[in-house]
Amino acid sequence: MAPLDGPNGAVEVTDAHSDGRGLRRLSAPADDELPPEPLDNPRRLLVWPEPDVSTQQALTDRGYRPVIVNSREEVDAQIAAYPAALFVDPLTGPITRTALQSLRMAAVAAEVPVLVTAGLGQASREAAYGADPAVLLKALAPRDSEQHPPRVLLVEEQQAIAQALAVSLERRGMQSAHAASDTEAVEVAARIRPNLVVMDLNQVRRRRAGIIDWLRVNGLLNRTPFVVYTAAEMDPGQLPLLASGETVLFLAERSTNPEVQARIVDLLTKIGAH
Repeated sequence: MAPLDGPNGAVEVTDAHSDGRGLRRLSAPADDELPPEPLDNPRRLLVWPEPDVSTQQALTDRGYRPVIVNSREEVDAQIAAYPAALFVDPLTGPITRTALQSLRMAAVAAEVPVLVTAGLGQASREAAYGADPAVLLKALAPRDSEQHPPRVLLVEEQQAIAQALAVSLERRGMQSAHAASDTEAVEVAARIRPNLVVMDLNQVRRRRAGIIDWLRVNGLLNRTPFVVYTAAEMDPGQLPLLASGETVLFLAERSTNPEVQARIVDLLTKIGAH
């Protein structure tokens, strides 16, 4: 077992066998109300795992009905209800690389947008247990063909963080392109047509769709997973250590403060818009 996300993190890269598909089973509510409900009912949002209390409340307050999915088959069973998105938010339990890839493939095949959240931390290589965010990202990144590596668009204002992520991605056989802002991301996306978008949550502007709108207009949103991370715990004064290699990035639990929760739900609303 090799933890992906370092101390107190949320994601493990293992081949778990608790249910035969690499997912730790959770008790999903009975849900046999297909076909879709009337439009004035809460819209279904596929989630993994079961949300913590504050996230559940934030989603409910914004008109979503979270439906827990533990497998590709459970994703397939919900498609007729036109879910808004698949929201993978590993706060309350670990997810394996295999399981994450399986859920992503099911959602993309069904043309359901995918949003994954994480926290981002900085530590010495020893303290991070060798954690590498690119392992998770590679499981999320579809590719055009076996002969073409995934193209990842990084939207990050801090050059040191973007460079550390890029080095990690390219070491794992992926291509990366960097944009310093949501506005610049649209220009870069038009050039590379990314397979995966990775973005600092602070770059998501509430009154502008930006890269999400571009992906939707170009028919790419439903097959381009979106990862947002919070890096609030990182000390800007320590960022030069990333460039020197004295520290590395690792994945951790994201922040759950009200501002972060609101931004994530705003983002889900943009992604899941009809």
